[in-house]
Order: sequence, then structure tokens, then C-alpha cells
Amino acid sequence: RTSLQNLDKALQGLQVLSSELEGVLRSLSVGKVPALWQAQSYPSLKPLASYVSDLLARLAMLSSWFSDGQPPCFWISGFFFTPSFTTAVLQNYARQYKLPIDGVGFDFEVRPEADVAHISQPPAEGVLVHGMYLEGCAWDSKARMLCESAPKTLFVPAPILWLRPVRVSDMGSAPHYDCPVYRTADRRGVLATTGHSTNFLMMVRLPSNQPQNHWVLRGVCLLCSLSD
Repeated sequence: RTSLQNLDKALQGLQVLSSELEGVLRSLSVGKVPALWQAQSYPSLKPLASYVSDLLARLAMLSSWFSDGQPPCFWISGFFFTPSFTTAVLQNYARQYKLPIDGVGFDFEVRPEADVAHISQPPAEGVLVHGMYLEGCAWDSKARMLCESAPKTLFVPAPILWLRPVRVSDMGSAPHYDCPVYRTADRRGVLATTGHSTNFLMMVRLPSNQPQNHWVLRGVCLLCSLSD
């Protein structure tokens, strides 16, 4: 906001057009997110128009949560720092059952609902999340497991997931693929001062009847945000 106000003043000749403001002007003129904004922003590879729409959707999600209470299913892509949300879910479970935080983790269950609108109540433990995309494969809603991508299809919406906290010793061992979750399609990041990656989020176990190598060679992953 401040950069846009200062840019408006600079274009009117009321203040000097600094190199930073010139960079903002050049980026806006070609539909890119200015580097000045990216330095303070959540990770995003979207062009300017999509970035602004995404930002407004995130603000609407938080505003709705504040005014209407906790949603039954969370848009996981809408958080500024998603690891703080997932850590809070584990902490709540650990405190409720008086367990050490390093002794609990997420077990993952794919929900049968095809649309968030069909979910009216949150689970008793953990959270339901939506808004992710599968890259490198597709989802078979009937068999409820991973399947091969359709021709010329790069991304498909991922199913709604139940992030269910459990003791690490109680986690299921059904056939699955350990799917990495990234915040953007960049698939790389750096370690922040919190010890978390700026892009990698976590590993999700998705049902599969194929060995791990099958999906690894296809580069299968979950993305919280696309680049369009």
C-alpha cells in the first residue's frame, strides 16, 4: 500500500522516483509482482492479476474465520505461514492427551466428499483441508487412490484430506506414496530462521497400489498454489 501511494506521488511530481519505486513501476507495467512486494509476501509464482485475486481470497478466508468462527474445512493454501497452522493442530492434540509433541504426527485420510460445500461439521480431532493440486498424476475417486494422469493434463485438484493427529507408533501402514507438499511449483526453498523450509511443507501419505518409485519417477507432488 505504501509503495503504491508513494508511486502515485512520484508520478505527480510530488516526490523523487527512487530506484525501488521505479522497480515497482516497471513490474506493474508488465503484469509482474514487484520484488519489493515479494520480499514481504508469502511464496507465489503468480502473475500480478492472479496474485491480487489470490491475496483477496486469502483475506476473505481469514475475515470469514474471524466473523463466522472456525470453518469445517480449511483452505490450506490461504495461510501466510502454513507450518504454524499444522504445528498448532499437533500441539492442541498433544496438550489434550498430555503427550510429548515429538511423539505425535499426522495420519492422513482421504475424504469421500467431492466438494467443500458438502462438509458441515469439522472432525472431532485434527482438521480437514482442501485447495491443493496433484502434479504428475491424477486421483481415482472411485478406487480412492492415485492413478495415471490424463493426456495433456498437468495438474488436477487434490481430494479433501483429513489431517488426523495420532501417536507416531499408531500410524497406519497401508500401501501408500509419500507425497511431498510444496507451497509453489518452484519445488525449492531455503531454511527460514524458524527451521522450516520456505517452500516444502510436509510429506503426505496418499493411497496407492504402485511402489514408491513409480510415482517418484513421475515427479508426483502436491502443490498449495499454481503459477497461473
